[in-house]
Amino acid sequence: MKYLLVIFLAFTINSFAQNKRTVLGEKYSKEELDAVLAKKAGHNVVDNKELIIKESKTAIEIAEAILFEIYGKENIERQKPYEEYLIKNYWIISGTLPEGSLGGTFLIIIDAKNAQVLKITHGK
Repeated sequence: MKYLLVIFLAFTINSFAQNKRTVLGEKYSKEELDAVLAKKAGHNVVDNKELIIKESKTAIEIAEAILFEIYGKENIERQKPYEEYLIKNYWIISGTLPEGSLGGTFLIIIDAKNAQVLKITHGK
């Protein structure tokens, strides 16, 4: 019985130790932001040359996260299926309406090289 208790305690302590995380903190985050805004050299996957949003699925996930906040999840999801096009390194995504319906749909344009949102609109 004594050995089972020792094994249980060792397992429990090890489980808690595995959940610890290193936190860099707000100060580090501010320093990183300041360096980027000052255009200081440093490692950055975003080089504005290569696409970082290569798949339509990723572009749609980004668009939905933004559009749900602005227009509501139900409203945007009613506009499925979406149209999505990668044109000149920009994702142009818009909603669709059932044929004969009145109303408008969203349109969002996202730069595929840096995920910058260039336009968001919704027709009436």
